[in-house]
Amino acid sequence: MASQNRKPLIALSACVREIGIHPFHVVGEKYITAVRDGSGGFPFLLPSLAEATEPAAVLARVDGLLFTGSPSNVEPHLFGGPPSAEGTHHDAQRDATTLPLIRHAVAAGVPLLCICRGFQELNVALGGTLHQAVHEVPGRRDHREDKSQPRDVQYAPVHSLDLAPGGVLAALWPEREVAVNSLHAQGIDQPAPGLRLEATASDGQIEALSGAETAGFCLGIQWHPEWKVRDSAFSMAIFTAFGDAARERARRHTKN
Repeated sequence: MASQNRKPLIALSACVREIGIHPFHVVGEKYITAVRDGSGGFPFLLPSLAEATEPAAVLARVDGLLFTGSPSNVEPHLFGGPPSAEGTHHDAQRDATTLPLIRHAVAAGVPLLCICRGFQELNVALGGTLHQAVHEVPGRRDHREDKSQPRDVQYAPVHSLDLAPGGVLAALWPEREVAVNSLHAQGIDQPAPGLRLEATASDGQIEALSGAETAGFCLGIQWHPEWKVRDSAFSMAIFTAFGDAARERARRHTKN
C-alpha cells in the first residue's frame, strides 16, 4: 500500500515536436518546476499517443492533470472555426489525446489545472469555441508577447484581471484585481456549457473559467502562473489549491 504521505502524481500533457528528423514528446521545464514547487506534487510526462491513450487507465493512476501551454493551436475544425492562417502550428496528436482525456477527467472529478493552450482545450473539449487571433477581434488588445524581448520581460505582468465574485480565484485572492502576464494569440470566444466565468481582462477577453458543475477542482486560465511560480503569491495560491485537491485524491486512493 502506498504511503499516506506520498506526493500526488500529476500528469502533464506533452506536445509532439520534431527535433532534427525525429518526433519528441516534450513538456516545458517551467510546468514541471511549478508542479514540484507550487503544488508539492510529483510531475511526470503524459505522452500524446492520440487514440492509443485510454483515459480510464490514465485516470486510475493519477491524482491530478496539468494541461500545459504550447506554441501550437487547437485545430479549428474541432470547434467549428474557419481554417487557420497559413503558418499556424498545430499538434493533432495532442488534440486527439487531451480532448477526450479532459472530458473523462471532468466526469470523474479528477483535479484539473489547464493553462493557456490547456485552457483552450478545456473549453473546446466541453463544447466551447475559440478566437484564433484575439488581436483581430474588434475592441480587444494584442495579448501576444514581444518575442524580441528577454524571457523575463515577456513573462512580466502586463494587464490586470477582474476576478468574478464567488469564484475559485476570488476565494484564493483578497483583491478584486490582480496583474498577470499575457502570451497568447488564440483565446476563448464562447465558453462551454457548464463552465463558469472566473476572470476577464480589461478589454473583455475571458481569462479564466472553472467547472461549476464538476465534482472536483477544475480551473482553466489563459496567463502563465507557472513562470517562476514562487515569485508570485497569486500563482502560488493557484498551484497550492490544485496541489491540495490532488493530495485529497491521493489520500482517497491510499485508503482504497
